[in-house]
Formats: sequence, structure tokens, C-alpha cells
Amino acid sequence: MIQTQSYLNIADNSGARKIMCIQVLGSNNPSYACLGDVIIGVVKDALPNMPIKKSDIIRAVIVRTKKTIRRDDGMSIRFDDNAAVIINQENNPRGTRIFGPIAKELRDKNFTKIISLAPEVV
Repeated sequence: MIQTQSYLNIADNSGARKIMCIQVLGSNNPSYACLGDVIIGVVKDALPNMPIKKSDIIRAVIVRTKKTIRRDDGMSIRFDDNAAVIINQENNPRGTRIFGPIAKELRDKNFTKIISLAPEVV
């Protein structure tokens, strides 16, 4: 569960390394976000000479959470870190590569471009 003021790693090559959540957009409960929810964040750490700079306001979708997620078939899944992928207004990723495993719950939320770029879908 990601709340405001939560730090997340970035799982793409857009130039940002860490973001802080400042608002939860796409969720049933507006106080926290889960896998596949869209958030607004501010870049706290970024690589030099990249299009995304420190203190930029960006939109991102959550792709990994430390909180255990219970699936409909009874299986539980959790990850080692909280991670997000930076997206544009059309919900397409701004980076060209995705790093690390991605949960298959994103397919249900119509983030198929992120699923196709991911090296592993769990």
C-alpha cells in the first residue's frame, strides 16, 4: 500500500531513480494505492543529462509493492521493494525499457505496453 509521502524506486530507464508519492489518482480508496494504481509523484533522485530532472512532477503506475497481494486463485504475491513506472497522459511508459519483474495485475488495468516491455511477468 502506497500512501502520500511514500518513496518508490523507478523500474524504467526514463532518468528518475526515486520518486515520492504526493497524490493517489486511480484507486478505489484515495488514501492509498495498490498494484496498477496511478499516482502523482515528485522526482527526488535523478540521473544527470536525462529528460526527467529532480523536482519534476510526474505520473506513475505502481508495478511492485512490499504489501502482500492476494489473487483470486488463492495465491499470494509480494515483492522486495515498492516500484513504479513513469507514464504519460496516454498511460504509455516514458522510458523504453522496464527493469525487474512486473505483476500480471497490470494487464487487467490496460497497461499492456508496460507488460510487453517487461522482462518477466509474475
